[in-house]
Amino acid sequence: MVKSSKKKTTKKKSNQADSYGASSIQVLEGLEAVRRRPGMYVGGADSRAMHHLIYEVVDNSIDEALAGECDFVSVTIHEDESITVSDNGRGIPVDKHPAEKVSALEVVMTKLHAGGKFGGGGYKVSGGLHGVGVSAVNALSSTCEVWVTRDGNVWYQQYKKGVPEAAVKKVGKSEKGVSGTRTKFMRDTSIFKEDNSYKFEVLLQRFREMAFVTRAVTIQLIDERDSREMTFYFEGGIKSFVRYLNRNRRTLHSVLHVEKEIDGTGVEVALQYNEGYAESTYSFANTINTTDGGTHMTGLRSALTRTVNDYARKANLLKDGDQNFSGDDTREGLTGIVSIKHKDPQFESQTKVKLMNPEVSALVQQALGDYLLEQLEKDSRMGKTIVEKCLTSARARDAARKARDLVIRKSALESLTLPGKLADCSERDPSKCELYIVEGDSAGGSAKQGRDRHFQAILPLRGKILNTERARLDKILGSNEVKALISALGTGISDGFDLEGLRYHRIIIMTDADVDGSHIRTLLLTFFFRYMQSLIEGGHLFIAQPPLYRVAKGKKSTYVYNEDEKDAMLEKWGKNGKPTLQRYKGLGEMNPEQLWDTTMDPAIRMLLQVTIQDAAEADRTFDMLMGSAVPPRRRFIQTHAKEVRNLDV
Repeated sequence: MVKSSKKKTTKKKSNQADSYGASSIQVLEGLEAVRRRPGMYVGGADSRAMHHLIYEVVDNSIDEALAGECDFVSVTIHEDESITVSDNGRGIPVDKHPAEKVSALEVVMTKLHAGGKFGGGGYKVSGGLHGVGVSAVNALSSTCEVWVTRDGNVWYQQYKKGVPEAAVKKVGKSEKGVSGTRTKFMRDTSIFKEDNSYKFEVLLQRFREMAFVTRAVTIQLIDERDSREMTFYFEGGIKSFVRYLNRNRRTLHSVLHVEKEIDGTGVEVALQYNEGYAESTYSFANTINTTDGGTHMTGLRSALTRTVNDYARKANLLKDGDQNFSGDDTREGLTGIVSIKHKDPQFESQTKVKLMNPEVSALVQQALGDYLLEQLEKDSRMGKTIVEKCLTSARARDAARKARDLVIRKSALESLTLPGKLADCSERDPSKCELYIVEGDSAGGSAKQGRDRHFQAILPLRGKILNTERARLDKILGSNEVKALISALGTGISDGFDLEGLRYHRIIIMTDADVDGSHIRTLLLTFFFRYMQSLIEGGHLFIAQPPLYRVAKGKKSTYVYNEDEKDAMLEKWGKNGKPTLQRYKGLGEMNPEQLWDTTMDPAIRMLLQVTIQDAAEADRTFDMLMGSAVPPRRRFIQTHAKEVRNLDV
């Protein structure tokens, strides 16, 4: 028998608790807060945040353009990855700040929430309302230099990690009438640790959009690393932008465009319907692409739905017993852009991805609603064409809803939810699970045998899924392969899509390294982009990278994933005898152990994460590659034909 007794205990205070006092409260002086928490200011320390540094500096130049003081902006990527942004605006003021007792240039570059955009005197409209942008860039740069040209002189200051090396000084004279600001910075690699270079294409897309929404301003991008250069200038503004996005599509009417100023806020909308099925709508606030939309996008959608329904009733194209069109019905095949100029825009965060001003929705509805109804009544043929497209969309959406409900009803119980061809994993925590979408039964068999059954599920697809760029949802849901994919993912689709239901947090497309494999991969990417874009934006979609070759010599062997690696290995191992080379045309050629070792083992595999850097450009690219228009696709193939390697015919 064990005798027990109660013993009085006292809670022992830890050393950490003892030390918690006033001295534990840390105050980050100056720009140190930015360096400690870059995510709060530029969205993180990854490749996207790295590009955001450039956008913050360029936004200041564009603000000068919005003030009517600048019509040329230049961005240069130097060979050492440093960046120079210059403009011909007024130049940052350099005289002594009355409160800070140092040059206004130094205040702008080193103080958070300092700038000419708070009181309304320096800028009527601007994108940089927080006064954080350029000082945050300075803080996150190992070195930064600024040259200001104004009042006949050139002024200069240099900084290291946000700290001035010396006071602002005059370094020269300038020509009469010349003014502007030139900023050169080198990102701090102790903060941006990813081994990434600036992407010319990413910047290209951003500055093309900026040039569209900032009418009659020249934006130049120069890449000294490979001598590339591109210059943008558009007189037509967002009207030209809509034409650009629809240039490979068959449109139903000319671009509708309205521009008004209501209560001091500028509202501009351009829209045009095409024969396709995808909605392509984008929003901008003070030239900044608000990728998550906001109140201006809500205003556009509300005005469009209400006005099309009102016109359809007035024109007797919708009868008394007919239901009103839904928002989805009125936006099928729509390319639309809304751009607002607001003196005090409220963004969701410093990265400015969503506009929050509640009054903007009503302003956009007022501007677009009045104009659109007038245009539809003036051109009855255009009005009838748009309403007929909405009617067709409504019927197809009803058919798709019935087909989707049928899939859901068949999947009521979890045991029936999963398609028979799916080899599921035993783990039930979605964050630990991954689904391989595999081409064909042969590769599917190898993948099922080679996988880790605990957390890896395999879904083999037979043949090529439907090209979802050329079909409505009701037809898409008739495809057994698509139904199997939707059932396996657990998210539903279209109106019923819910990312919370995702059963696997890593969806990995694994196809052969040949033409058919590339085509299947593109078809799948098209489907995910058009119907499950939130899945991509959530970082859940990946592409597996199977090896192209197995190089062997004697008892040694290794796998290589591209031509350069192959050539290097052949040269390395070919000094004393000739190595053997095996080319993998299909995943089915690998045995299960090889497939695990090369493509599925998390410890050594290579996965490419699918991201959307620019939705407008991605939309145009998918339409060009997968849409019905042949000439743009032919031009693309002819342009890039020489870049192709190992084309299997």
